[in-house]
Amino acid sequence: MQLLSLAIVFVAIIVLLGLRRPLYQAISGGLVLMVLLFHIPLTAAISGILNVFTNWGSFSILVSLYLVTYLQRILEARSQIKLAQQDLNGLFHNRRVNATGAPMFIGLLPSAAAMILCGDIMKDATEGYLEPKEQAFVTNWIRHIPESTLPTYSGVLLMATLSGLPLPTFTLHMIVPVIVLVLLGYFPYIHRLPKDPGTPVSENRVRDAFQLFAHLWSLLLILVLILVFDLSIVPSILISIVACLFVYRFRFDELRPMFRSAFEKKLLSNTFLVLVLKEFISYTGVLKTLPDLLEGLAIPTYIVFALMFFLGGIISGSNGIIALGTPLAFAAIPDGGVPLMVLLMCMSHAASMVSPTHVCSVVAADYFGISLGQLIRKTIPTALLFCVLMLIYYNVLLLL
Repeated sequence: MQLLSLAIVFVAIIVLLGLRRPLYQAISGGLVLMVLLFHIPLTAAISGILNVFTNWGSFSILVSLYLVTYLQRILEARSQIKLAQQDLNGLFHNRRVNATGAPMFIGLLPSAAAMILCGDIMKDATEGYLEPKEQAFVTNWIRHIPESTLPTYSGVLLMATLSGLPLPTFTLHMIVPVIVLVLLGYFPYIHRLPKDPGTPVSENRVRDAFQLFAHLWSLLLILVLILVFDLSIVPSILISIVACLFVYRFRFDELRPMFRSAFEKKLLSNTFLVLVLKEFISYTGVLKTLPDLLEGLAIPTYIVFALMFFLGGIISGSNGIIALGTPLAFAAIPDGGVPLMVLLMCMSHAASMVSPTHVCSVVAADYFGISLGQLIRKTIPTALLFCVLMLIYYNVLLLL
């Protein structure tokens, strides 16, 4: 009954989006419907809303969105992103490489706000060749490939901890899924781009490589602070911003307008509502009903858990289903090993790409001026194809 009620909420959100209502109206309608269907007390609803501000895990997303937008304004003021795009053109002289490599590189940043920087580069590489919904899909898809594999993301660390399996072995077995993810994003969209970026061929690629580093050092600094010094995303971005202020010699009268322009009300309010939706879903405990629903199905156990991770990932995002489902999966399949971990990680990753609670999808849709519903509809066929291919890959790994 809980799952049916949640399905009604999701359908209501999709219908409102289909009626071209703004995302904040669709999510707000879903929240009201959740309160009614799940009989959420007013005090609990208010508590869920306040949790977005009191729970640093949620509030840090809003803070990082603002800070990365502010960093974007700083880089724009000194044309650093545009110059980096020119460096990429000179270094590779291939528009397709730019459209694939840059979002994956920026995707190393474990922050939804990185989507804004990806959007800048992707729009420059694909403008005039792809429609906005295609640009949004490719940007969102490519940017998230590192999230499926790298231990800079909490989902990977959480599953490794709960399963007790070594990360290096998992990473090695994820090479094939990563290649598949790249190809699914490359065809048929990026492949349609002309290779020639329309700029002169580089006369000195070594110089271009050094210039690319010089124009992207602020992003590299954030990566180093996260990967090497184990800082979280917010202080890492703050340090990078402060460094930029000195390196680029900003005056206060230049910075003052950016404080306001970086506060993008639509982006932050939509993200806030999605975070509240996740709080409400967590309060209902609906994820806990999934195992009982699926265990009666007359299908192999690994498919039961694959479905559980896909459906659960759509409902709450990847971290929620990983926390709930990983101990259950490895208890039911004790010899599952790395193949099972790879399968479940891939399923939760695919689910997150079509989940209405995925903050990055909200950011991508807003950036390219399309609805969240359009982005999800564009993503569903590719996500399902990836799931089918990963079920095949799981069985291949068992045979090896």
